[in-house]
Amino acid sequence: MANALRFQVVGEAFKKKPLEVEQPTERPADYFGKRVFNREKMYKYLPKEVYQKMVDVIDNGAQLDRTIANAVAAGMKQWASENGVTHYTHWFQPLTEGTAEKHDSFIEHDGKGGMIEEFSGKLLVQQEPDASSFPSGGIRSTFEARGYSAWDPTSPVFIIDDTLCIPTVFISYSGEALDYKAPLLRALHAVNVAATEVCHYFDPAVKKVTSNLGWEQEYFLVDEGLYAARPDLLLTGRTLMGHDSAKNQQMDDHYFGSIPERVAAFMRELEIEALELGIPVKTRHNEVAPNQFEVAPIFEETNLAVDHNMLLMSLMKRVARKHGFRALLHEKPFAGINGSGKHNNWSLSTDTGVLLHAPGKTPEQNLRFAVFIVETLMGVWKHNGLLKASIMSATNAHRLGANEAPPAIISSFLGKQLTELLDNIEKADKEDLFRIDGKQGMKLDITEIPELLIDNTDRNRTSPFAFTGNRFEFRAVGSEANCASAMITLNAAVAEALVNFKARVDKRITEIADQYKENSGHTAKFHAIIDVLREDIRACKPIRFDGNGYSDEWKEEAAKRGLDVETSCPVIFERYLDASSIEMFSSLGVMTKKELEARNEVKWETYTKKIQIEARVLGDLSMNHIIPVATRYQSQLLNNVENMRTTFAPEKANKLSARNLKIIEEIATRTETIESLVEELVSARKVANKIEDEHLKAIAYHDTVAPYFDKIRRQIDKLELIVDDACWPLPKYRELLFIR
Repeated sequence: MANALRFQVVGEAFKKKPLEVEQPTERPADYFGKRVFNREKMYKYLPKEVYQKMVDVIDNGAQLDRTIANAVAAGMKQWASENGVTHYTHWFQPLTEGTAEKHDSFIEHDGKGGMIEEFSGKLLVQQEPDASSFPSGGIRSTFEARGYSAWDPTSPVFIIDDTLCIPTVFISYSGEALDYKAPLLRALHAVNVAATEVCHYFDPAVKKVTSNLGWEQEYFLVDEGLYAARPDLLLTGRTLMGHDSAKNQQMDDHYFGSIPERVAAFMRELEIEALELGIPVKTRHNEVAPNQFEVAPIFEETNLAVDHNMLLMSLMKRVARKHGFRALLHEKPFAGINGSGKHNNWSLSTDTGVLLHAPGKTPEQNLRFAVFIVETLMGVWKHNGLLKASIMSATNAHRLGANEAPPAIISSFLGKQLTELLDNIEKADKEDLFRIDGKQGMKLDITEIPELLIDNTDRNRTSPFAFTGNRFEFRAVGSEANCASAMITLNAAVAEALVNFKARVDKRITEIADQYKENSGHTAKFHAIIDVLREDIRACKPIRFDGNGYSDEWKEEAAKRGLDVETSCPVIFERYLDASSIEMFSSLGVMTKKELEARNEVKWETYTKKIQIEARVLGDLSMNHIIPVATRYQSQLLNNVENMRTTFAPEKANKLSARNLKIIEEIATRTETIESLVEELVSARKVANKIEDEHLKAIAYHDTVAPYFDKIRRQIDKLELIVDDACWPLPKYRELLFIR
């Protein structure tokens, strides 16, 4: 890029004014869900009996009756046509971390040489997109193109522009899941069944347990002109070079600060579009780093929340461009400042209330609270390495472990009172815990539970999985990730823990039933629950940590506790193929061993490709941008030295030229080092490319290719400080991060 162009795009960025956003005349509550075929629309456009069957499917998990598909499709098409829709698409989430869609129009031949608009139940329920070009991990060969997308009626259909978007699962011809939605739905079913059965110990009336998710989406905004002038941002999503700005986030003045006008205009339009699509966005604010922001919704059912997050990320990119921005969702687009995460606030609720909420109105409710807290910890403890694998990626690896995000070790923060509560249950004498009072049943004499306050303890921002009131906050999820990956593993792990808990409690009830003559069933049940609960409190202690997760001492302590402390991304992925992981996923019907093996192939291949692309971009920028500019400036300095020597006496010329000579020598040394490192980088890449096994290739890229990035960057960033600013070809951090 010509240097003049850099200053031109910087100047244009400074001059840009906020885009006028047309505000709806209605209040947000009035246009919420305007572009969604929600219950209100279903009630209006569907026959009564069809509407009732759809509600039964959505609320109670009833199997979809395909005989009603034509009626549903007709109602959808009528509503869509009234809103100017001409096309439809099955909207799904392949293993690319994005979404996919193929648009078809409603038109069909009328048999008379003309066209009619038609949309049948068959087209609604099932489609056949090409399955050969999406990542499949070997499940589908290139010549085997058949795959199926199938309607997910629990996630409402919505309109984008002139297209009716139908959320679907995506499976292969042989039935394996090729997406995130299918295993997520299976995991949610598993946790529903397991949690409902445990709830029946306390309340037989519970019919359903729902997994809830509230995500917090962090992102950066960069002026579009500056973005286009940075090939590394354009091609990799992050800056592969760039020296720190003298001022970045050290003043803490951006966090929760006044939102810049251009950004506020972008946020307003984003919120309007999101609300019209039924995404209940509630919070917006400046994040810690300059040009970093956050948007967060109200809690929703997990499957719907995942769909809404994927849709919002797509909306963000589209709306940002209208306002002259590019939205960066990469976890670490800039070195030296905070990266972006997507905190996943997770909870369980029944049709009667929230399971992770305390205090309850009765001792049974409080004991239920303790059970679900502990069994969640059991799942996280047993599968802590797998949970780390579920959020790990080539991009998120840059963020985890820095003093701004959770470390690459999964642990859980509970806070003082909850910790004391579990310690009390574990250590107190059984006779102190129980007081039997005639036929009134058992009363827990644990004073801590009734006195428990939701927000009476500090938060631990270093904890990857922290209890924050009526939910756990899984803070390690990356900003550009599909939340489904983490939610599949978390919900499955909790479901497995609850299944195991119930089996042991039932066995223990049988063993102690004869110990209490009066009200024996009730007494035996709660004694059994306490016994098993105590076992699990002791077992999951290694996962509980309320201290500083950034410290080196914790890394050593975590290893002693048996927690997974691996930091290599490709090696962490191996946890998916541990015997315990395969057993959990397969026993719950979430994923088969074949599906897990295929997904790992995709993960390893994706990791390799991302590092490969970064290596090629870094090599190109180094050799074709940085070195030529640095040597050109070096030549200017050499000419200056020669002119000094012809103008002044030798002694004075040497004195006046000393600084330039030092810079000339430094440029020579650093450019030579860069060239040498790039050659080594290319050689390492060529060696790794010859490895056929995707697992071993990914490890080779991690171990032998990626380490060159920081080495090369260090040399380039030093050059940025000494080369004339007028010569430097790329927008600098001070320009990228402080343009409004």
